[in-house]
Amino acid sequence: MTPIAIGIDIGGTNTKYGIVDREGNVLAKHSISTRQFESVEEYVLSVSNAVKALIADLGQEVEVSGIGIGAPNANYFTGKIEYAPNLRWKGIIPLADLFEAQFKAKVTLTNDANAAAIGEMMYGAAKGMKNFIMITLGTGVGSGFVVNGDLIYGHDGFAGEFGHVCAVRGGRLCTCGRRGCVETYAAARGLVLTVQEELAASDGASPMRHILPENLTPKDIFEAAEAGDPIAHRAFDYTGKILGEALANVVAITSPQAIFLFGGVARAGKWILEPTKRYMEADLLGIFKNKVELIPSKLPGSEAAILGASALVWKEKENIS
Repeated sequence: MTPIAIGIDIGGTNTKYGIVDREGNVLAKHSISTRQFESVEEYVLSVSNAVKALIADLGQEVEVSGIGIGAPNANYFTGKIEYAPNLRWKGIIPLADLFEAQFKAKVTLTNDANAAAIGEMMYGAAKGMKNFIMITLGTGVGSGFVVNGDLIYGHDGFAGEFGHVCAVRGGRLCTCGRRGCVETYAAARGLVLTVQEELAASDGASPMRHILPENLTPKDIFEAAEAGDPIAHRAFDYTGKILGEALANVVAITSPQAIFLFGGVARAGKWILEPTKRYMEADLLGIFKNKVELIPSKLPGSEAAILGASALVWKEKENIS
């Protein structure tokens, strides 16, 4: 029988799930709306039935080696989601136990950025690396820190909150309640806010002036930058400054071989990579200069979440053996 891992990525809007073999081939995948389920029990039952249907449709004998789940506010140690602000189920949710009851297989649960880090190490550009950082630049800013081949979880399972490191004292208000977090500048909404500030401070022409503020996206900003818009260029430069200087501080703590950028903002390519690298290098302690690579993730975008979650299964099995 072919050993397989089930990868589940839980987002506030949608849940992606799939079946992955040890080589990282996604044998089947699908998605389902997260928000449609009033109770977590109803959600788990529906996702479990959908996954079982995918397995049945494979038409081959397989053995479920385990289930990996990436989710917001997920605690690796307890297998629980704790007070996730973007999920409709509040409080502490024993998600691993609920899925284990459905599959009679071990469930490994962690946050989505940690899952992406393991996915990068298993299937992406971090193969063979023992010390690196994964930064996810999407709706929020997530991070996974790998040191000596293992993720850092801290004593309570919540280590690695780079997005909520203070980058600007007294800066923008964050959804966490603090001010000046990296997330308020480097996440998708942060980049959009920077562009809006640039537009307000200038009367220069820009294609972005014709987009309603609530409809402006990082993709629009990328396209404006590609077209030579100086406002987009300044916005990416400022975002790179905040991100790069914050990363310089983190490098001094973990001394990574590489830092990987993943997510919607990272898809801007050189427009975010170049200023981030420039400002990071300028701010690095001398002993770390020119030692840390800044690399876009090599996980395929459409399957990255599923691959990352499934990689937790193989990582867990290798640690046990």
